[in-house]
Amino acid sequence: MELSIEAQVLLETIVQALVNGISVGCLYGLMCLGLGLIFGIMRVINFAQGDFMMLGMYAAFYAFGGFSLSKILGQSIGPIVAALVAGPVIYTFGILMHRILISRVSGLSAATMENDGHNAQLILTLGIGLVLQNTGHIIFGSSPVSIRSPLSTTAWEIVIIRDQVSVIVNQARLISGLIAVAIAAVLSWFIFHSIIGKSARAAANNITASIYMGIDVDRCHRIFFGLGAGVTAIAGGLLALYYPFQPYVGMEFIIVMYTGVVLGGLGSIAGAFWGGLIIGIIQQMSTLILPNQLQNTATFFVFLLIIFFRPNGIFGKTTERA
Repeated sequence: MELSIEAQVLLETIVQALVNGISVGCLYGLMCLGLGLIFGIMRVINFAQGDFMMLGMYAAFYAFGGFSLSKILGQSIGPIVAALVAGPVIYTFGILMHRILISRVSGLSAATMENDGHNAQLILTLGIGLVLQNTGHIIFGSSPVSIRSPLSTTAWEIVIIRDQVSVIVNQARLISGLIAVAIAAVLSWFIFHSIIGKSARAAANNITASIYMGIDVDRCHRIFFGLGAGVTAIAGGLLALYYPFQPYVGMEFIIVMYTGVVLGGLGSIAGAFWGGLIIGIIQQMSTLILPNQLQNTATFFVFLLIIFFRPNGIFGKTTERA
């Protein structure tokens, strides 16, 4: 079937935007999944999540350059390994944050507090975020940096219709998106099939009953707070392959994370990933008819439209299980 030149250009433009949206949306989905883990399991509203992502970006940046991963593994594999290394580093940091601070306003400690400790959680996590931002500004400086790799400057051509329609896919975006999907799949298996995952979901549903069943609720919360921070850090490390960042970059993405979590359904861990994916697709598809500056406007318009018809989110329920 031979398409006219106008049809080829139109189809190519639409498919290009869709492919870009999926690749970016998978990374958004991983960010939202990290936040969804913390809220879905612990019911903690974490305003420092974007700053955990920022720490993941810098952890990947210094692992790639400072620890010579670029020389050991090369300019293509090194950045990917550096992004994965950021996960365990920020996981450990998240564990410490929970043990020292978050545990005092969540879990069993929050049971005797007004509004289940939500007011204290908001103030505490907001304070942690501000401290991380300003400490990062002092240590790292305010100049934007990025991980320099051939992946961010090269692309693959994918043929849709032979000799008529093809799309160009940035290597860094595509590889990052595929890794994000793989991590989300592994994490999903861990949550729904491992003993610690089942214990954490039980604790999310009923803390008191979980304690009577012998579940260490505080330990479950600590592990999943660390996992939430670590997963978002990996997403940040992958994003750093093609996105310049500075210590306040978390503020740019925290809205995306919360929008994705609410869109997918508050408390739905799987829904958080799909919510982020949908946001990425909406952002990129909106560029077909709107200027780039109005991407977020289109996102929130669709968000409000979906919430109007589905107040609990796409995958949310009236009583949502983690």
